[in-house]
Amino acid sequence: MTATIALVDDDRNILTSVSIALQAEGFLTRLYSDGEAALKALTDNPPDLAIFDIKMPKMDGLELLRRLREKSRLPVIFLTSKDDELDEALGLAMGADDYIAKPFSQRLLIARIRAILRRTEPSAPGAEGGAEAQGPLERGRLVMDPARHRVAWDGKPVTLTVTEFLILETLAQRPGIVKTRNQLMDAAYQDDIYVDDRTIDSHIKRLRRKFREADPAFDSIETLYGAGYRFSEE
Repeated sequence: MTATIALVDDDRNILTSVSIALQAEGFLTRLYSDGEAALKALTDNPPDLAIFDIKMPKMDGLELLRRLREKSRLPVIFLTSKDDELDEALGLAMGADDYIAKPFSQRLLIARIRAILRRTEPSAPGAEGGAEAQGPLERGRLVMDPARHRVAWDGKPVTLTVTEFLILETLAQRPGIVKTRNQLMDAAYQDDIYVDDRTIDSHIKRLRRKFREADPAFDSIETLYGAGYRFSEE
């Protein structure tokens, strides 16, 4: 079935350009120029996924997400200002599924959308390899639940974006095995989306920072210079 994506942004240029790009990929789109107008529509007739700009007049993206989460688990991607980590962290803690910083690649945004839709679509009954059939992944103090997109370290929850989750899952599936940047890019960015390999380094840095908020001594993601990264099971 064709997925429907709702776009909420007060910048009509972004609404138009992103809508055209999504429609070219086969998505249906609904456009809203402010949070107040979007809230009722998203609740009464939910799309498959929504994209919110954080900085909007009347009702910003954070308030829109807060009110939406009172009634819905609709997948949400935030558009944030570059390096606005406070908004990113707050949005993820409130239940956003991912974020992407402006200015952004439309191809990268489409890749994130597809990754989230794959995560949230229900598995067919009896299907092999579905998230429900897979069950939680436990590696020492790390527990990952792909079906619910939840991560815990030593019993403490750690909030990850979809891309961060996919990278960590790839590393944790085979502890001690080195994964190259290209292998991690293939796991996190499907559909022939090109990203610079240093993007993986940035994600690893953010993963470490998030886990160190739960455990300052966290050192289970190891760098092997010139080779890649590996997960060390404690």
